[in-house]
Formats: sequence, structure tokens, C-alpha cells
Amino acid sequence: MNSLNKAGTFRIGNRTVKRLGYGAMQLAGPGVFGPPKDRAAAVAVLRAAVEAGVDHIDTADFYGPHITNQVIREALHPYREGLVIATKVGAKRDPEGSWLPATSAGELTQAVHDNLRNLGLDTLEVVNLRSMLNAHGPAEGSLEEPLAALAALQSQGLIQHIGLSNVTARQIEEGRRICAIACVQNHYNLVHRDDDALVRKLAADGIAYVPFFPLGGFTPLQSGALSEVATQLGATPMQVALAWLLQRAPNLVLIPGTSSIQHMRENMAAAELRLPQDAIARLDRIANVILHD
Repeated sequence: MNSLNKAGTFRIGNRTVKRLGYGAMQLAGPGVFGPPKDRAAAVAVLRAAVEAGVDHIDTADFYGPHITNQVIREALHPYREGLVIATKVGAKRDPEGSWLPATSAGELTQAVHDNLRNLGLDTLEVVNLRSMLNAHGPAEGSLEEPLAALAALQSQGLIQHIGLSNVTARQIEEGRRICAIACVQNHYNLVHRDDDALVRKLAADGIAYVPFFPLGGFTPLQSGALSEVATQLGATPMQVALAWLLQRAPNLVLIPGTSSIQHMRENMAAAELRLPQDAIARLDRIANVILHD
């Protein structure tokens, strides 16, 4: 039995994936802009992830831009049967690397075709619309027009499943009136738990929640309690943080990213880590301590 199977599975649309996958953001250059310092190493970590049993890779053509998807194609094309590649649209990069909204029908159509070309696919399995009403977190506002544009591309057979990213509960409800929403991708981890209620609601509705920055993103999670629990369990703090997410809710589908094969394998080993209830209770208190310090 592959060790990743111990993390369990969940459905994204009509596809079942292991709940521990891989996020490709860190395969671009610094600031997710420009080429990686070592392209061969980026290719190697992707191949190692798939060999380890990963069947869900998260990416976006605005990583680089274009570069991360091109590296994925170089490393893995033709793709293994059962591999789900999820991408994002709704943003673009300017020549200096700034993140800008790109949600007009024309921009979304171009983004879908860019993803298809750079990944070497005829159809995109999962496309998440990344709300850019506020680049730093969810902000209210209608997403009807960009979602309708994606639904039109779905009807043409260019997209199989549509998801939402960086969104509010109200926007998800609006989206579900326009098209089926296969997954939601928001910022969520051990210390950033604004979406606790949303995670529970989506679990009840059978919708996958894919937390980005599950390990803290550009500022890795740090906590004395986290380190102490990890030491007691003979694990790394990051393994404990991933295991906490896996035990938090059945619909959490994780995409930890790294450009290191060693770190990727350490992350995957979290599938085998089972946290006892006293450790979970202690970890649950971390967010409250941080919020009230």
C-alpha cells in the first residue's frame, strides 16, 4: 500500500484524488517570477512527487509566468493516467512581477488557452477562478461575469471542473447558482483559521477545500507548542501541521509545495502520522494564543 493512501481520498468533481498532493508554486524563481535557479532540480522534484504516489498537482500559468507549467510538461508529459492537474486563472503578472487582476472574458479565455498550450493538454481538469477583488484575502463582490465566462469555456469542452479561490461564503453560493463548484481554494492552516465554519459547510456539501499556504507560505509556521508536539511524536513541525489538517476535516485536500525532493518526501510522510487527541487539543489552541498575544 502506498503510504500516501493513508491520508485518504476525496472527490474533486468526478475525480477522486489522494488528500495529500503537491503545489508547484515554488518551482518558479524568487517571488514566483522568472525561471527557477535549477530547472533540472525542478523537473526532478515533480517526477519524484509522482513516483511517490502524488495524483493531484496544483499550478497556475501566472506562476513564472508560464514557466511552472512548462516545467510540469517537461517533467511529466505524457501524463500518467489518473493524474489531476488543477490550475488557476484570474490574475496576471506585469513586467516587474506585480500581481494584477485578469478577469475579463477575453483575459480568461486567453489564460485557459495558455494553460492548455503550456501544459500540453486538450482539456483542463480543474480551473480555479482566483478572485482579485483583494489580492491579499477574500473581499465581497460579484464574480458572476468571470464565472459565466469560465462556464462558457466549460461548455466548449476546454474545462472539466470549475473551482473558486480567495473567496467568501457568499461568493461560493453565488457561484453555485452559475455552475457546479468542484472545490474551493483559500488560505487556511494551523494558525490561519478564518474559514473554520466554511470548511465545515463545504464538507457537509461534499465540496473539496484545498488550503493554500498549508505550511504558512512565504512565512513558515512557527510555534513553540508546534515544535514541542513534533518532538514528542518524532516528527518535524511541518509534518505535524499537515497531519493536523488531514485530521481537521475529511474534505481538506492538501497541496504543500517545495522545490526540494527531501522536503517533498518529508511532507508526504505526514500521511502516516496520526495525532493523538491531546496533541490535537494543544494544536487547536495555537491560533487563539497567536490572535490574542
